[in-house]
Amino acid sequence: MNVQNAARYMGISVNTLYVWRHRRQGPPVSVWGPGGRVMYRRDLLDAWLTEQQNADSRSNPALNPVHKAPQRRPVRRAA
Repeated sequence: MNVQNAARYMGISVNTLYVWRHRRQGPPVSVWGPGGRVMYRRDLLDAWLTEQQNADSRSNPALNPVHKAPQRRPVRRAA
């Protein structure tokens, strides 16, 4: 799918997708033809979105620091 359709599919702006691509942060991209037409595969978009959701502490309680057990501080000894 082209950039406009990929952005609509992901619920983001075309500009956001452009910025991610140039920062090499977004989903995998395929470049077709001598003009360098940028295309996205739906299966790779879905995989990338799933990966991002799993890494997001808001959607993955295991990564949320609020749910972590408190760490014990070492006891300071008087000198």
